[in-house]
Amino acid sequence: MSFLLRPRNLYVALTYLLLSCVPYVAPRFGVHLAHPAQIAGLELLAWLAVWGVFKRPAYFHWLLLPAFLGLPVELYLYAFYGQGISTHHLGIIAETSPAEAMEFLGNKVWVLIGVFVGMVVWFVTSWIAAWRTRDLDWSDVSRPVVLVALALVAAVFGYGLKYGVAPPPLASAAAPVAAGVRLVKASASGSEEAASEETAPPRPASIPRPASLPPLAHWMRLPFDLDTFAHSWPFGLAARGVDFYKERVYLANLNRRSANFHFHAHLAEPNDDPQIVVVVIGESSRYDRWSLNGYARDTNPLLSQEPNVVPLSDVITSVSATRLSVPVIVSRKPATQSLKDGFSEKSFLTAFKEAGYKTFWLSNQISFGKFDTPVSVFAKEADVVDFLNLGGFTDNSNFDEVLFGPLKHAVADPAPKKLIVLHTLGSHWNYSHRYPKQFDKWLPSLFGVDKPVYTDIKIKEQLNNSYDSSILYTDWFLDHVVKTLKEANQPVAMVYVADHGQTLYDNSCRLAFHGHNTQYEFHIPAFAWYSDQYAQRFPDKIAQLRRHRKAKLATENMFHTIVDLGDIRYPDEHLDWSFVNAAFKQHTRYVDSYGWTDYDNATIKGDCHEVIAKGKPLPRN
Repeated sequence: MSFLLRPRNLYVALTYLLLSCVPYVAPRFGVHLAHPAQIAGLELLAWLAVWGVFKRPAYFHWLLLPAFLGLPVELYLYAFYGQGISTHHLGIIAETSPAEAMEFLGNKVWVLIGVFVGMVVWFVTSWIAAWRTRDLDWSDVSRPVVLVALALVAAVFGYGLKYGVAPPPLASAAAPVAAGVRLVKASASGSEEAASEETAPPRPASIPRPASLPPLAHWMRLPFDLDTFAHSWPFGLAARGVDFYKERVYLANLNRRSANFHFHAHLAEPNDDPQIVVVVIGESSRYDRWSLNGYARDTNPLLSQEPNVVPLSDVITSVSATRLSVPVIVSRKPATQSLKDGFSEKSFLTAFKEAGYKTFWLSNQISFGKFDTPVSVFAKEADVVDFLNLGGFTDNSNFDEVLFGPLKHAVADPAPKKLIVLHTLGSHWNYSHRYPKQFDKWLPSLFGVDKPVYTDIKIKEQLNNSYDSSILYTDWFLDHVVKTLKEANQPVAMVYVADHGQTLYDNSCRLAFHGHNTQYEFHIPAFAWYSDQYAQRFPDKIAQLRRHRKAKLATENMFHTIVDLGDIRYPDEHLDWSFVNAAFKQHTRYVDSYGWTDYDNATIKGDCHEVIAKGKPLPRN
């Protein structure tokens, strides 16, 4: 092995070793690294595979270029956002123009360019070293033997992915019992807490399983998985790229369903007069924690001083999960179809565009992922789309005030008519990371607590105090939005609506977060605000808004109301669903609680305020 000490060979070997050590940098930034031994084993297998297939490092070195270029980004995200490159980040990189990148980075852009130049120099010099040496060629008899062994490992792993792995005997015996347990998933990292088990209808036991090969024997299960491989480096970056590609394909398929859809929308009275409509989508906000709605704590000291704020006292969401509730808010998707992926129609963004509005979707949430892509399908309809949160739902995410700059740009845009959607992070768990220190009003709180055990009922007081402080910050955020809109000095209408609420260990209830069937999660805060100029132009709409402020409303009403606020008409409109219209009529409000339950014909049960149908709920379809 003395040949490794030759300068060229040593340079190549150290380069590959340093690349392989990237995952182990995470703990230096306070990020827990799961399964470090498995990652090391997978990296060894990956190096053996690529070396065995290509024989010479010089032949496969070019495959490592994305890892060299991605390394500064990976380290930057670890340092400032506590996570590595994800599908969401790849989406941002793919969709950010050089001009937008320059504006975001400011003076740091020259530092970043210098770093990337350094990475390119490192890549090229290491390739030259690999090309000029033949000592690292794998030419002996061990190469085909290792390749055959790796092929067998890949075959076993692929078989397990395709047909599943049989559980051990004890686990198999316990499976019938476990199958009856209702699981509620809550993610400490803040990814959408409402799991698919909570929202998808149960699979009927009578449906026969399609014919297939038997599952892999449990003793043949390999000690690694694709997720662990995705956290390795450099080859794990390819797995993240594949995941990004799958999300783009999935997004394209969803878009294809509605590609040819048109509302044929137009202004009720054609004109070029300036007008702005703003929609703010809140996150995990609960109706009864707003002092604007009667809460004892003053969580809305600023909004309560706005004379043109009209609280809507009885709004419900049909399902307590963002990816399922937001489509109902922004489109005509019926509540009883909210559990299904995709929709054949587009959102109000397209209706506004057809009527001559310039549209903006400004988001502090993320663009791609299991729980986010269904929302992005509609966001992509906008003329301007900005996803501004590099941290996802982690502790190091941006505060919602990151939207202030893009909002000002949108308001100042020369287009006379504009629709602006702000999708906030609101009160998403971890609540104490949704606001800066100066908003940590109610103590004791979870502020500064590292990775609190969110399922521990002992932290009930701290959890609730932090939640209320997140509402206080939301009040400040929304007041700033209102002040920005006032400065436009033109007709402006704004609607705020939360996607769902939260259960917070209420009384003796031992449930928290969402994905349950409680009134705390279905009853959501909502309000409308309008400028004086808007009231002067559309006095009838404001009169109907105030008349219906206590009406029984649902997120299904939002699409029709928002389009009506823009004074937009289309052939098959339903003005009876707009609460700013004299034609408004109440409709049945369904919520996903053991089937589709009529919310207004249900019993509120126990300290958890569970919504139970008095009759038989409609089946989930």
